[in-house]
Amino acid sequence: MNWTIVVAAGAVIILLAAGGALTKIGPWYRGLAKPSWNPPDWLFGPAWTIILGLAGWAGVISWEAAATAADQLRILILFGVNFLLHLLWSPLFFMARRPDWSLIEAVFLWGSVLSLAIGLAPYSTMTSWLIAPYLLWVSFAILLNWKIVQLNRPFPSAPL
Repeated sequence: MNWTIVVAAGAVIILLAAGGALTKIGPWYRGLAKPSWNPPDWLFGPAWTIILGLAGWAGVISWEAAATAADQLRILILFGVNFLLHLLWSPLFFMARRPDWSLIEAVFLWGSVLSLAIGLAPYSTMTSWLIAPYLLWVSFAILLNWKIVQLNRPFPSAPL
């Protein structure tokens, strides 16, 4: 059994499950003004599944190409930071109902995705290409998040 694949698949499944559980498409979200180019709700699940699957694949390739324990630690840190930032966006947007805070967080998420694309390149050029859809999607998400903030501000804190 290839434990690298098992761990990568597990991380992807955790992110997908957490993202689904923390994304509440309810009256508050439906009531937000959104731009005409907002994708349909059903598209986000398949898009994230493909994107995170590709990122997991990039992680496996990089891990197996890592020559030293220091290289593996670097890969683990890159993915660990990205994992945490990826998990943080949905609670800020959907649970705290603060698209403005999630927009700020998304910039850090984008930076972590860019760091993955650059930081994994020494292990395989292909890994950067596998991360590219993630970078493009988060870039698009930032624009969408920014437009939602622009159309709906100010945002009071969610009721407790």
